Amino acid sequence: MFDSETRTLVVVGAQWGDEGKGKLVDVLAERADWVVRYQGGANAGHTVDLGTTCFILQQIPSGILHSGVRCAIGNGVVLDPETLFTEIDRLVKSGIDVEGRLYVSDRAHLVLPYHKLVDAESSASRAIGTTGRGIGPAYEDKVARRGVRVLDLRHPRHLHEVVSRGVDHANALLAHFGSARRAAVDDTVAALEAIAPRLLALADDVGLSVHQAIESGATVLMEGAQGSLLDVDHGTYPFVTSSNTTSGGAATGAGIAPTAIDAVLGVVKAYTTRVGNGPLPTEFAEPLATRMRDLGHEYGAVTGRPRRCGWFDAVVVRYAARVNGLSGLAVTKLDVLDTLDRVAICTGYQVAGGVHTEFPGDLVALEDTAPQYEWFEGWQRSTADARRVDDLPPAARRYLDRIEELIEAPIRFVSVGTRRDQIIELAGAARV
Repeated sequence: MFDSETRTLVVVGAQWGDEGKGKLVDVLAERADWVVRYQGGANAGHTVDLGTTCFILQQIPSGILHSGVRCAIGNGVVLDPETLFTEIDRLVKSGIDVEGRLYVSDRAHLVLPYHKLVDAESSASRAIGTTGRGIGPAYEDKVARRGVRVLDLRHPRHLHEVVSRGVDHANALLAHFGSARRAAVDDTVAALEAIAPRLLALADDVGLSVHQAIESGATVLMEGAQGSLLDVDHGTYPFVTSSNTTSGGAATGAGIAPTAIDAVLGVVKAYTTRVGNGPLPTEFAEPLATRMRDLGHEYGAVTGRPRRCGWFDAVVVRYAARVNGLSGLAVTKLDVLDTLDRVAICTGYQVAGGVHTEFPGDLVALEDTAPQYEWFEGWQRSTADARRVDDLPPAARRYLDRIEELIEAPIRFVSVGTRRDQIIELAGAARV
């Protein structure tokens, strides 16, 4: 995984999120000195199953479960302080030592109660299918230059001015939505002043600290949230999140140079899922949709919302490989396919003029396409105990080989269950 040529590795989702990034980061973090979360917010739900205990981490990097690993939340994250402290308290209660190991960028913007109010009352947010956790409104305030950053908590008078601008805008939006609900400046400031000592104790110039760690030879793992097809620039816009989920966002969101990144690992499910509205070309019809959802326990770790499921879409993942510059793939949830008598891979989209093998940015055009499939015999054997690639049934290996051929990126890891130990590391994983 890490070697003399790979010291800084970015882990990205290469579909629509929920690919299993949390587990991969947990597995890889054992060999890292730092793990840095670089974008998104408390809408993430990275699940790590230790066998006896299961952790769902929304903002804190998954590396926190390994003693001695330093974890940082970068400037590209919109931070929900309430959720952060809840996560910390749960970890401490479970015996995880957080003291002196967790850093928060003082440049990170805060998700405040009025952001959640706006999100809850916005019909546009409901149409897109957001989590309603204030992520989008917080990023909007950031871009509009009325956001509240962690470092603002050091300056009470300035904090009041910035919050006033944010509250005024939020209340104007709430009135526009026809809502009777309103935010209050004094209540918001008082809540921030109450948490300021605890939050500022974690505040750090994360970009500088991570840069210095890289310069000193440390191994750094960069953890993204959501998936590449939810990137605000490169995803299925407007059905996207509000940040850059692709590898380019890692440098920006952590505050380091792009030249410091040595490799990018893309995490994909052995099939495809997405939450909320928007295109999913390979989506299953019933009854297979319900069967796969139940087999894969496809419900949001944070929201509990059912995920839409479909066959593996090589057009989508090949696109993600290009925009991320993937060095390798990690395929998760192979075991979910164990009982199927046949499985499929989408290799192109059938349109009036022929077959398209590149993912389009035009969603209107995408509506008029039909997926073209290659079918494979199922293996109908449990893969849960496989720990080497040779332990996998031949049909499963053929399926993985075809994914590798279509994506033109080597598969380095295969996950065959939720537990930390249920993973196969293929030859060459150190050169991801």
